[in-house]
Amino acid sequence: MSSSSINHLSQPCIYGQFVSSYPERKSRFMKWLSKLFKGGSNTNRGTTSGPPQAQPQFLGDESMVWRAPVRSLDDRSRANKEKEELDRAIALSLAEDLKRPQGYRWRTDNDGDLARSLHDGLNQPYLPYAPRESAPQPYYARGHRVCGGCHREIGSGNYLGCMGKFFHPDCFRCHACRYPITEFEFSLSRGNTYHKSCFKEMTHPKCEVCHQFIPTNGAGLIEYRCHPFWSQKYCPSHDYDETARCCSCERLESRNVRYISLGDGRSLCLECMETAIMDTGDCQPLYHSIRDYYEGMNMKIDQQIPMLLVERHALNEAIEGEKNGFHHMPETRGLCLSEEQTVSSILKRPRVGGQGLIGMRTHPQKLIRKCEVTAILVLYGLPRLLTGAILAHELMHAWLRLRGFRNLNPEVEEGICQVLANLWLESEVMPSTSIASSSSSSSSSWSSSSKKGAKSPVENKLGEFFMHQIAHDASPAYGGGFRAANAAVKKYGLRRTLDHIKMTGYFPI
Repeated sequence: MSSSSINHLSQPCIYGQFVSSYPERKSRFMKWLSKLFKGGSNTNRGTTSGPPQAQPQFLGDESMVWRAPVRSLDDRSRANKEKEELDRAIALSLAEDLKRPQGYRWRTDNDGDLARSLHDGLNQPYLPYAPRESAPQPYYARGHRVCGGCHREIGSGNYLGCMGKFFHPDCFRCHACRYPITEFEFSLSRGNTYHKSCFKEMTHPKCEVCHQFIPTNGAGLIEYRCHPFWSQKYCPSHDYDETARCCSCERLESRNVRYISLGDGRSLCLECMETAIMDTGDCQPLYHSIRDYYEGMNMKIDQQIPMLLVERHALNEAIEGEKNGFHHMPETRGLCLSEEQTVSSILKRPRVGGQGLIGMRTHPQKLIRKCEVTAILVLYGLPRLLTGAILAHELMHAWLRLRGFRNLNPEVEEGICQVLANLWLESEVMPSTSIASSSSSSSSSWSSSSKKGAKSPVENKLGEFFMHQIAHDASPAYGGGFRAANAAVKKYGLRRTLDHIKMTGYFPI
């Protein structure tokens, strides 16, 4: 919208109570004229010689006789005298009005018109007959004003003048709230008037975290942050204060909605909490469905690889004990373990108590290496779709190691693992889209397992966000590697791309 303009309301015209009405003044004025004409006719009668003239007889509307007046020699001088006397009478009448107290004077816009019409009528020639057809002439008063709001005539009383129009005070209203504007300043946009507060409410962005107007910076400009996917607008200061951020969808916590604390420095929004997986037992069905997805892609994993849901500190400790692996993210959420370790896994699902989780029970588990992969670890407390994407990524690491893919650089290995995570998300969010064409042989066994149960619009939106995260990752290994791997898979298919990686260690160009 266009910037607001500031206008000042004009001073109102206040009409007081009148001492005398307009008909009374007109009657008094006409009586004075009648005396003046009577005196003139007597003078004329005395100066003429000869027999007395017959006076016109009024016999009715049908037989009206008009007699032309006999013009004497001193008609010119008498007309000048009458004009002077009429001007003197008008001046005396106006002088009497000026002596009245302020606010009780008779004020009308047609006083001058009435005096001029009477004065001009004395100088008009006397017609011997009336015209047959006389159309009424419209009369426009000098003070004729039409309200720009209700389009009715503005009579006596207060009125406002702005933008070249006149308004009743009650008709000058805000285009947003429809209440009258009584302030001395208002905002104007596209020809519509607004209260300054209403216009600010419409155009000035509000922070979706603190719900206040986003302040201006030192240059007087409105500066705010905006999430690239959720379009959440917020003050830049919330990036540095203690405002909680969801560890899943990355949205900031609003002042009127509290997030759930997971007890390890992470917070979860209520939407992500609806489908969050909290313990190892709850995650087993999802883990087996993703293994079936790999089998449907002709990438069956024969070994029984343990999968554990762990806390944040347990996952970080496992990363430190791992000799191989590449981890760029500040928050590692999954790990394909290849060394023998003792890991504390979550056995009992915690419940929500207040703003946090209570009742969690863990169990230390000794992991023995029986093949190239010891176990797969996933961070607990994440939504189902995010947990599944992490499992699909880590299972691809396991498949590569079990199939003899050795010494791959991080861009190639992490990139192709992200492609599998993205393919699985596509099968969940957009099940009608067939991904089997990327494989050398098509099979639909994975499709039936991934389509169990209809998802809510909220969960589908979360899945789209996780796909957006993969596609727009800025890191060279996960982001750049995914984009290179995805381009190769779209061009050559998944099977041919994997064969080329095994032979050369790089993506086909």
